[in-house]
Amino acid sequence: MSRSVPLPHALAGGPFTLASGAGQGLSEKRMRGADLAKPFSGVRTTPEDGFTLLGRCAAYALLMPEGHVFSHSTAARLWGMPLPESLEIEEHLHVAAIDGTTRPRSAGVRGHEVLDSSARVHLRSGFRVLDPVTVWLQLAASLGLDDLVAAGDHLVMTPRFAPPGDERPYASVDEMISRVRAFRGRGKKNASWAVGHVRDGAESRRETLLRLELLRHGLPTPELNTEIVDDSGARIGFGDIVFRHHGVLVEYDGEQHRTSSRQYYRDVERLEALHRAGWIDVRVTRQTPRTGPASAVARTERALRSRGWAPPA
Repeated sequence: MSRSVPLPHALAGGPFTLASGAGQGLSEKRMRGADLAKPFSGVRTTPEDGFTLLGRCAAYALLMPEGHVFSHSTAARLWGMPLPESLEIEEHLHVAAIDGTTRPRSAGVRGHEVLDSSARVHLRSGFRVLDPVTVWLQLAASLGLDDLVAAGDHLVMTPRFAPPGDERPYASVDEMISRVRAFRGRGKKNASWAVGHVRDGAESRRETLLRLELLRHGLPTPELNTEIVDDSGARIGFGDIVFRHHGVLVEYDGEQHRTSSRQYYRDVERLEALHRAGWIDVRVTRQTPRTGPASAVARTERALRSRGWAPPA
């Protein structure tokens, strides 16, 4: 069969096993076609899906025994946890055995065993995954401390807007503390430190990393993504990192105003309202050293000192 011959409707648009392909009349030659990706032995899919997380998970799910679940950084990505770029782009999948089943062994897969009796299995994006706190504990042995806090912040975050069916938060701080106390695996020390810094309110990894850097330099503990009002009580908006007592606001400068004139004018109006209400706005970007995260601590400290703050003696 020529490679140009379309796939049967039942197989188009998703992964399929070689057995399913043969059952639909595809020859071995057709299933070796250059228009099909081979993410795992015995599975074919479109080239596009073969390089995406969801596509690879869908392909492997066709082979996954009942006692296997996605775990570690693969499950973390399915839960939407922010991770360092090296983990966001890794191609292999992490799969764990539960209930005494045999550890996965397959090309493109890193196999694990789950020994934590508190671990639970959830469905996420249609895939069997470990519960988010178990996944977070699995990351404790490999993530840096700040990144571990950022992942934890994501779990306890209660967003102002969440997609339908996405029940947030995924965990509470109290639940995470309880699980860490009972945890006996690798990374216990890291998890114990990180859970003490996890807070609801951080909407992105970079907000968490900046907050931790501010605290490391002795600045006061801020509020996170909280409402700001003027003297009359009228809402101005929400701020990323808010030092309310001192009237100082630290925010990442978003990219959307560069592509949306409507958003740009909204941002201008909001900034003017903040200044009228007496707030100092510290803007942080990723583009230049002068306004980037490296200078954010110094600029925030100057703003706080101008409002009467001083470090503890």
